[in-house]
Amino acid sequence: MHYSELGDSGVDVSEVGFGAWVVGTDWWGDRSEEDALEMVRYAVDQGITYFDTGDVYGHGRSEELLGRALADVRDEVTVATKVGYDFYNNPQAGHGELPKEMDPDYLREAVDKSLDRLGMDSIDVLQLHNANVEEITPDVLELLDELQEDGTVDAIGLALGPSIGWLAEGDFAIEEEFDSVQVVWNVLEQEVGNHFLETIERTGSSTSLVPRVPHSSGILNEQVTPDTELGEGDHRGFRPDEWYETGWEKLEKLRFLERDGDRTMGQAAIAWLLSHDPVACVTPTFRTTADIEEWAAASDVAKLSDEEMSRVTELYENDFDIDREDGMDALRSSVGGEDIESAGLDKLAAD
Repeated sequence: MHYSELGDSGVDVSEVGFGAWVVGTDWWGDRSEEDALEMVRYAVDQGITYFDTGDVYGHGRSEELLGRALADVRDEVTVATKVGYDFYNNPQAGHGELPKEMDPDYLREAVDKSLDRLGMDSIDVLQLHNANVEEITPDVLELLDELQEDGTVDAIGLALGPSIGWLAEGDFAIEEEFDSVQVVWNVLEQEVGNHFLETIERTGSSTSLVPRVPHSSGILNEQVTPDTELGEGDHRGFRPDEWYETGWEKLEKLRFLERDGDRTMGQAAIAWLLSHDPVACVTPTFRTTADIEEWAAASDVAKLSDEEMSRVTELYENDFDIDREDGMDALRSSVGGEDIESAGLDKLAAD
């Protein structure tokens, strides 16, 4: 495992991190508490030191379990959490989005409650969770500064929404030199990640990018195949059939990344992201200890060559030579579409 600094924060992270949204929730399949704890501890054994959760995951349950699992190695790991969804005063309806609350007083109280659940004195990385750009007010920025100054938080980040969009938000965080921006980004969904690479180059910002969903919801690691039946409650079942069908065709055109068995496709998907300099850490969705063992090793496989990177770029720019829609255009943006339109991207806004 290799390690990187998050922005200019002095906080180190493993190149492969652990997205703890699978701990304390059933969105990626149900598992016992003991299984969840075992996965976290196994990740530590594999060299993973970056663990990313959020207060809304399981309405605090993910933080509680993560804190228990990491208690004995607290000084050896980097813990990130997120605040901004008010689950305390609002009921959760399935996978529906809860109301957000970015008032500084609420955020400070939410941080205190997260610390209690984690059983920790400080948070290594605090992220605003899906905050719209107009919600990140001067008062919010002042609060974030205060939390760093009093030692409650070491690094500040912004975690962007589940839909592909949020360009204005990410640009704002990069221009303000937040330490990290977490974003959905993978070989099959490149627009937003590429946009932020350009923003970082243009501004000279030190902000690190932390991609999640590197396997495009199971396509690139082949956990979702034409024969897969997704369980009830599995969030991936909400994607249209056309998306999976085009994804499987694109996967076949990326087989050259496996390098004759020296690099699995699941590892190649992570290595492709790590081949971009601003990427400090990639957080895949681990479902089993076998996933952890395979993908943690992606930090040690060869980064993609210039030729491989160029070939991936050419395939993407030509839509993998597939003349069929993937059914996702109506789901590309969560911010009205203005960010997509202004960036000149060939995507539609959400309804």
